[in-house]
Amino acid sequence: MPQFAVYRNPGRVEDIPYLLQVQSSRLDRSRSRVLIALVRVGHGSPLDHALTPHLAVNGHVVFVNPLNMATIAAARLDEPVAVLGEHDQNRVIRAIDEMISRG
Repeated sequence: MPQFAVYRNPGRVEDIPYLLQVQSSRLDRSRSRVLIALVRVGHGSPLDHALTPHLAVNGHVVFVNPLNMATIAAARLDEPVAVLGEHDQNRVIRAIDEMISRG
């Protein structure tokens, strides 16, 4: 399960079609994964910003919401539907940095 792999959300929240693994691949032996919600862009969505970058995943425009991060059992995840390219990976890392940086 590679870092920056995108999975279908096994939950029932329609506005969050995908989850993005941000946990390092070095921790693959762990039974859980740290994931960030990829939220469907729609009315009232935040702008494409360093904290909430917009991405295209399988024809859907979503935004990264680092304020909605969770740990999920790896067994609940199906096969990845995509893996982000380097440019989008850098945007996700910047979003996490924006969230945790000292103001």
